[in-house]
Amino acid sequence: MFGMHGAFKAQPGKTEELAGILLEAAEGLRADERCLLYIVSRQGDDTVWVTEAWSDREAHDASLRAPGVPEMIARAQPLIAGTEGRAEFEPLGGKGLPT
Repeated sequence: MFGMHGAFKAQPGKTEELAGILLEAAEGLRADERCLLYIVSRQGDDTVWVTEAWSDREAHDASLRAPGVPEMIARAQPLIAGTEGRAEFEPLGGKGLPT
């Protein structure tokens, strides 16, 4: 498995819009069996976190090229003031993940 945590600092007043685009992405992933987990969270007034788990890195990378995704990324980019952190990891299991 492949996992990632990423934090995005939103432009002032754009946190909800950025979170909305990321939640739209989550909705689009519901049918993708390779996506095991995709959670969008807010921290404070201006930071949005995404936590992901995938069957493997290739599945994650392919998801970024799926129809409509590059356009969604282009919509989100102007709303991002910077990245607050990023970590890649190997999920080992737990509630919500296959063993």
